[in-house]
Amino acid sequence: MTRLSTIAVAVALCAASLAATAQTATKAAKVAKPPAASSKAAAPEVDPGTASPAQLAAAERVYYGTYSCEFDKTVQVSTLPKFPGYAELRFGKSVYVMKPVESQTGAIRLEDVKGETLVVQIAAKSMLLNVKTGQRLLDGCVSDKHREASAKIASAN
Repeated sequence: MTRLSTIAVAVALCAASLAATAQTATKAAKVAKPPAASSKAAAPEVDPGTASPAQLAAAERVYYGTYSCEFDKTVQVSTLPKFPGYAELRFGKSVYVMKPVESQTGAIRLEDVKGETLVVQIAAKSMLLNVKTGQRLLDGCVSDKHREASAKIASAN
């Protein structure tokens, strides 16, 4: 065998070996799929602690219910009977435990106890932010309570 044909055989063997390794990795990835997530996300197991009197007062001002948001998305905000003074936020498959806080401007902030998300609630609308990336996830979120508050403001003017 000539030196050139020896190199050609070595290159062909390397290529065949790489192709076989790629096929094995692809098969392993298909076999090792993670289990499918359930359609209803469970509430996160977290103990946020006892709410302060200021937090309890802020929780009374939260607009609970379903919010209709831009891009036909919805957010569900509900009470957490197990943890008075806290709220549960459901968005897509994610569930967050939120701490209501009244800001100096009168807006209500729902702060994720794990520091991932934030909801800012004003009379006219709410918006959902990702605190870690600094990006707005949703805007223009409106519940029945938002509509009522906006109507009161409009009729007062």
